[in-house]
Amino acid sequence: MRFTLYDQLLALPENQVGEIIGGQLHVQQNRSTGPQLAAAGAIITILGLPFHRGQQDLGGWWILTEPEIHFIRDAEVVVPDLTGWRRERMPSVPHDHRFEVVPDWVCEILSPSTAQKDRTLKLPLCARYSVAHSWLVDPLARTLEAYELQDGRWLLLGAIREDDAVCFPPFAAVTFSLADLWV
Repeated sequence: MRFTLYDQLLALPENQVGEIIGGQLHVQQNRSTGPQLAAAGAIITILGLPFHRGQQDLGGWWILTEPEIHFIRDAEVVVPDLTGWRRERMPSVPHDHRFEVVPDWVCEILSPSTAQKDRTLKLPLCARYSVAHSWLVDPLARTLEAYELQDGRWLLLGAIREDDAVCFPPFAAVTFSLADLWV
């Protein structure tokens, strides 16, 4: 019996995250650090209330942690740290683990073990499949880079640090301090 890359991904232990990028299976331990978890939790909290829950008439988003995105079913698969979809594009959350609607926004919380893959493999893949916005958050360097896809290429909208104000698409209607993400 021949196992596909996706079969191998599904067979991974629960403490490992698998992604299929460019025909290769990439595996990493699912062991986020305290600063990564704090940054992701803060972003979910800050954006979740107005955008996910609809306060201030900004609702209409699904903002989820670590969904399995299938750009090509079972062949190009990534698991971003945070992902957002406008509800008019994805009216409901899938009932299984495969998310096959291209997200409107992805956010990677960088770590020394994932930063290179996030920048050189996942970011170009997201551009290829027309993800409109991407944020890269580095809790150790205390930075956030915001990108917008224009003509198939990422345009850096801004790179901020420490306690600068965060006010980037697609969530520019809410401004918060980058310091809110750091522990």
